[in-house]
Amino acid sequence: MEAGEEGGKKQGLLGFLAPLIYWLDNIGNLITLTTRTVFWMVRPPYRLGLTLQAMEFIGVQSAVIVALTGTFSGMVMTLQIDYALRQFNARGQVGGIVAVALLRELAPVFTSIMVTARAGSAMGAELGNMRVTEQIDAITTMGVSPVQYLLSPRLFASMVMLPLLCALFSTVGMAGSYLVAVVFLSGDFGVWLQSIRNFAVPKDLTMGLIKSFFFGFILTSISCRHGFYASGGAKGVGIATTRAVVESCVAILIANYILTQLLLDVQL
Repeated sequence: MEAGEEGGKKQGLLGFLAPLIYWLDNIGNLITLTTRTVFWMVRPPYRLGLTLQAMEFIGVQSAVIVALTGTFSGMVMTLQIDYALRQFNARGQVGGIVAVALLRELAPVFTSIMVTARAGSAMGAELGNMRVTEQIDAITTMGVSPVQYLLSPRLFASMVMLPLLCALFSTVGMAGSYLVAVVFLSGDFGVWLQSIRNFAVPKDLTMGLIKSFFFGFILTSISCRHGFYASGGAKGVGIATTRAVVESCVAILIANYILTQLLLDVQL
């Protein structure tokens, strides 16, 4: 009886610690794999063709969804802020407030989340499928590093393309703001434009681009980690893809606060 009770306590303790063990194992694997990916990214041979393909998939193919999201984000932000500022007779400040919000926060965060939903999930599913069908093992057998061949091009492409997509989001977002503030609500274009000049500064754009650079690094590292270590057949690939998207989005939001705190104290 005592041995059985002791065994039950151990199992209960292990069950209680299972989430912590999984979290620590996840963090360890992520750090190790990302370090290897960065190491291989600066070593020849350089996979230029694979890198261009990854840039096309992550950046070019995400442009439409990012542009749509940016346009309607700018439109709804303008509508809400204009409605709020009417009470203070300050509708002329709408353009500047929307510009700062887009450049600093909305553009990098929304862009990264949309890319995670589209490209991050695809990377996790593709790598997971390659893992469970032993294609990654076959690449290793041929004497090629799967980290260099599969992960490094994706990581480099994300860090290059996310700032460009962030700039696209900001541009179309301001176009949507103009459409609502000037065209739909019959505002004065000169007042709208002058408010942008009064509020927005180069640091706002720089902050958004720096954030999107790190967000691209984060979402690709997490998505590739879950896909690269997927197991358990089709079900395991689905679980890995889901975890890649969820953890990437949460990590982006956490990193957004940390980066905002750091960048606000830095003279850019």
